[in-house]
Amino acid sequence: MDKWLDNPWFLRGVALLLAFLLFSSVPKTDPDKPGNINVPSNENTELISDVPVKSYYDSENLVVTGIPETVDVTIQGPRNIVQQAKALRDFEVYVDLTELEMGEHQIQINIRDISERLTVTIDPSNITVSIQERVTKDYPVDAEFNSTMIADGFISGAASIKPAKVKITGAKDVVDRINYVKANVNIGEKTRETISKGAEVLVLDKDMNKLDVIVDPRVVEVTIPVERSSKKVPIDIIPKGTPPEGVTIDSITSDVEEATITASPDILAEVKKVRVEVDVSNITEDSEVTLPIIISNGVVEVSPQTAKLTVKVKKQEEVTISDVPINVSGQAEDLEIEFIDPVNGRTSVQASGQTELVESLEPTNFELLIDISGLVEGEHSVDIQVSAPDEISWKLASQKANISITKKET
Repeated sequence: MDKWLDNPWFLRGVALLLAFLLFSSVPKTDPDKPGNINVPSNENTELISDVPVKSYYDSENLVVTGIPETVDVTIQGPRNIVQQAKALRDFEVYVDLTELEMGEHQIQINIRDISERLTVTIDPSNITVSIQERVTKDYPVDAEFNSTMIADGFISGAASIKPAKVKITGAKDVVDRINYVKANVNIGEKTRETISKGAEVLVLDKDMNKLDVIVDPRVVEVTIPVERSSKKVPIDIIPKGTPPEGVTIDSITSDVEEATITASPDILAEVKKVRVEVDVSNITEDSEVTLPIIISNGVVEVSPQTAKLTVKVKKQEEVTISDVPINVSGQAEDLEIEFIDPVNGRTSVQASGQTELVESLEPTNFELLIDISGLVEGEHSVDIQVSAPDEISWKLASQKANISITKKET
């Protein structure tokens, strides 16, 4: 055995036998059978997403649309080269439009500065671009905002915009479709103060579709003045109820004559006054009361909210004035008159009013009169007419006088 092991030909034969055994133990594969892919162990495939696309054209005079901002690039090749390309991204994906005329074109997206040993697939690989004349125009900007976000009782004035005009650049046919240039201001909550904030400029066509153009500046400063919608109106004092017996309300005055109300303009146009209602049914002497100012529906605020009222009263007293004579008018010369009731032609009057007035009353302050014009002989009941001072109220003991009319003796 030692001799065999020392013989080089013997060792070579053993090595050949072992190699044959190993080869025969490897399972065979069918290259046409699905699922069996023979990829060399030193190759790799990678997807590189969102690779920017660079375009070459006369950007000062032309506008190009249809070029995607990014594409996906798939690379396949030796593992080390694939990994290096993915890590460095030192290649360029581009479209060259320098030789194309204005109009629509079907073009291919290209790649350069990448190893020739790599197989490259770009998605999308073919695109449709539109090349048009580049134009720039000035347009005024309109401010737009949600007016319902202005607090109740406040109004917004005309918005001011800085700058008032913007430069819009784009393809001629796109610029020709511009109908609206708006700065939409987002208020966000009910506001009572002037708004001043930046707003992005939106360029829209007649159907309110956003247009692909360049706006300079893209953001403008919008100021919307917000102020209180208010006016001054008089305060109307309204007594409620009936004063207690023997009490007369002489005057009711307020410490404020006007109030400022806040409401929308249409409500302000309708409201002419506010009111304070005072219950006089329990007032027996001069008083001061503080009461709320009552506003109409739709009025948001009133200032001041209360008014101090001064109520002056006049206490009444009732007295009886006796022995007031009843005068007669319309008596014919041939007739005589005799009072049956009251017997002596005198009656009493119950007078009520302010104490200082009724205490000074006398029978001469009243004139009682009956008119017998046209009456013939006989007994009659005649209404008593009364003339009395205006500041008092009165009541007769009897509203009628019973009299007898006879012929005079000749």
